[in-house]
Amino acid sequence: MFFGLTIEKLVLIGVIAALLIGPERLPRYAEGLARFAGRAREYMRGAKSRVREEMGPDFDDVDWRKLDPRQYDPRRIIREALLDDTPVAPVRAASVGAAVAATSPAPVERPAFSPADPPPYDAEAT
Repeated sequence: MFFGLTIEKLVLIGVIAALLIGPERLPRYAEGLARFAGRAREYMRGAKSRVREEMGPDFDDVDWRKLDPRQYDPRRIIREALLDDTPVAPVRAASVGAAVAATSPAPVERPAFSPADPPPYDAEAT
């Protein structure tokens, strides 16, 4: 299928286009469509050969079906991740706290303000 279109839909689109274009202009439009399809085919062949040249001998080793985005179903991926029976190492809270403390910056000393002091004012910020 071409972008999810069925043959019936393509035939219906073709019949409507033939009626709108008319019998006088239809051969000219069909010829233009054939030229466009030929150029698109040549462009795709050229792109494939350029990719093959740049990837080198690894091009034939790639399983292109595994890279098809249509195979990725988020529901299946989540289901497989939830049903995966690989053991997960337990995380102790003490080790997490130590890791966070080791990576966090040192606390900044802030001056204490009293209600009688005026609030700090930054002339460059306004």
